[in-house]
Amino acid sequence: MNAPVPRRDTRGIVDAAALLARVRFRRHAPAPALRPYLDHYWLIDWDLTEPYVSRVVPHPSVNVVFERQGDTGTFGVVSGVADALYTRELAGTGRVCGVKFRPGGFRPFTPGRPVSHWTGRLAPLDEAFPGAHAREAAGILAPDDDHARVAALDAFLLARGPAPDPAAAQARDLVELVRTDRTIRRVSALARTAGLSSRSLQRLFASTVGAGPKWVILRYRVHEALEHAEPGAPGGPDGPDDPAGAPPDWARLAADLGYSDQAHLVRDFTATVGVPPTAYPG
Repeated sequence: MNAPVPRRDTRGIVDAAALLARVRFRRHAPAPALRPYLDHYWLIDWDLTEPYVSRVVPHPSVNVVFERQGDTGTFGVVSGVADALYTRELAGTGRVCGVKFRPGGFRPFTPGRPVSHWTGRLAPLDEAFPGAHAREAAGILAPDDDHARVAALDAFLLARGPAPDPAAAQARDLVELVRTDRTIRRVSALARTAGLSSRSLQRLFASTVGAGPKWVILRYRVHEALEHAEPGAPGGPDGPDDPAGAPPDWARLAADLGYSDQAHLVRDFTATVGVPPTAYPG
């Protein structure tokens, strides 16, 4: 559960190839004491001749984001679980140092509020971490060396040490099960696995994850479909399973992901990403 090497997939990034061609994107593992709560740090630097709009299908994760763009100064925000496709325009020069919390991992740092309080919001950093100030954001963003930025992020979070929270740990493990086990297709099945009623499971997720279990199941399905749709992905266009550049077998993928038919996968993909699978990446 606490692997020190961040995952290398691009799940959730819409048209990942286009984004990675324009920015320097890296992931780094946090300090060992933080790994039960954090997925990874993500660092982005860019220097663009024309604006670019990035799009991300949200994960069931809270992010803390420190950013500097052009001459606008530095700032930090809490980015709650986004309830729709997240879009962001990047322009000129800029830098981001982000903290991706594991599902359930943010609650131990802010035990006074349910994680649903942050859902769909970009909140000022000091709302979650009283006393946080712009100088800390500037100190995190200033170094050109990745290791120095990671050390500054570690120091910021370790100074605000998390409070143990068994409910948050239970939710973290349940979300990880949804992410890795394709047989978990319904809220009722997840509730039985957790030994909870569906209503109790909903309350657990609202307080510790910030998104409902049905939403989590759907998002991970769409993430999987996106990964297969990326050019060069295994099973996707130009991937090793399709040397002739054939598109993914959407009917087979729909069945693998637990959909009753291809039409339901196409509907969810289109509603979430904004284009049907056959038109992706557009």
